[in-house]
Amino acid sequence: MIEVKIPTVGESITEVTVSQWTKQSGDYVEMDEVICELESDKATFELNAEAAGILTIKVEEGETIEIGTVVCTIDETASAGASSAAPQAEAEAAPAAAPASSGGKTGETLEMKVPTVGESITEVTIGTWMKQDGDVVELDEPIAEIESDKATFELAAEARGVLKIVAQEGDTIEIGALICKIEVMDGAAAPAPSVSATPEATAETPTGAPGYAAGHPSPAASKILAEKGIPASELTGSGVGGRITKEDAQAAQKSSPAATSASAKEAAPATPAFGGGREQTRKKLTPLRKTVAKRLVSVKNETAMLTTFNEVDMKPVMDLRKKYKDAFKDKYEVGLGFMSFFIKAACQALQEWPAVNAQIDGNEIVYNDFCDVSIAVSAPKGLVVPVIRNAESLSFNQVESEVVRLAKKARDNKLSIDEMQGGTFTVTNGGIFGSMLSTPIINAPQSAILGMHNIVERPVAIYGQVEIRPIMYLALSYDHRIIDGRESVSFLVRIKELLEDPARLMLGI
Repeated sequence: MIEVKIPTVGESITEVTVSQWTKQSGDYVEMDEVICELESDKATFELNAEAAGILTIKVEEGETIEIGTVVCTIDETASAGASSAAPQAEAEAAPAAAPASSGGKTGETLEMKVPTVGESITEVTIGTWMKQDGDVVELDEPIAEIESDKATFELAAEARGVLKIVAQEGDTIEIGALICKIEVMDGAAAPAPSVSATPEATAETPTGAPGYAAGHPSPAASKILAEKGIPASELTGSGVGGRITKEDAQAAQKSSPAATSASAKEAAPATPAFGGGREQTRKKLTPLRKTVAKRLVSVKNETAMLTTFNEVDMKPVMDLRKKYKDAFKDKYEVGLGFMSFFIKAACQALQEWPAVNAQIDGNEIVYNDFCDVSIAVSAPKGLVVPVIRNAESLSFNQVESEVVRLAKKARDNKLSIDEMQGGTFTVTNGGIFGSMLSTPIINAPQSAILGMHNIVERPVAIYGQVEIRPIMYLALSYDHRIIDGRESVSFLVRIKELLEDPARLMLGI
């Protein structure tokens, strides 16, 4: 039996989230076959089978686990034919074994406690009880959803019997605390309801009628529905008690606007209309978004961040692009954009003002004699910052090719860990979204970031005459602990000089 553990995927990555299993427990897998997709705060990558055999999943979709955790096992001794026979044999043997493996002796009370769900997790919150107090539960049947600060998981009954709830929904309790009790029963029918029960409670419930879990999605299903933007209320679950399963969510399709509108009109109460909807949608933060949020707040709290501004007359660059863009594309098969001008200008200025290209490491300042320029890219899962290595040694066409390559991989969620690690300086272009002015936040552990903005025609004074010129505001946010005002302002002025006279870029002066 081989234990498959989460591999080390990067120096700064300590945990990953199980995004999707491409195989199920009991499936036969081949060696090196993709069995799972994992997400870190920086990238999505695939987990391959380390041997051929029968797969047994240990960690459910949506759970966040640490590097080195056992995520599944593979039985090498099992053959391919056993994968289909094993579940059938288990199913046939289950009825006969149920009374003997109910989890306890008939008549005794089994106390269920919150299990250990991770080394760093000390408490959990009761999310939803899928069964009610007094219900008869089966062995291994999901009875509650429990939430930690890293993942949501299901609690399964440890015996067949009558459920007695101790911890209520919304309660936060410690690992090992009592959560419920089960009065163990054998395979006989459930006990008759008490005399004090209400008429509704004593009425016979039809077989297959929806239970308390009806309409509640499992954690995996909830994640899929959130990604599709489909509310759980639109689905009918096929799971136990009407629970919405992962398969239900995968098969669900978003209803058309017309159908949704008609349904809303039929369900709307007879109250005065105020000219707009009042719906809310909640989505859980992705691991990437959580990490970005944590790092940005950390930078604001731990650096002496300051922003200085300047403006650039973009006419010389725009004239140069207009004159040579067709010839440039014909020769290099890539367009001549603004990013190559800004990155090349930044590299030249960084070499003249090395503190802007440095970083603090403990009690030391680390100066870099190379320029690894990070570029901010808006990807489907959030902002990512891939790195152009040794940008100072690249030509204009090489810079443009790298920008296009990295941006495409970012939007396809195909960036590797190596492509996003490191970086000595960052360039971000908010102008593509129409931003006129901003104060970008430093990309730690770097010490500075250059913000580009939109180009707007404005009246400016040129040699005593008012002319209309395409002007862009530039912003340089920097860590004042390592970069002084003289260096930051001079750096930005140098960028302005190089862009307003592009010949300087070509000549390196």
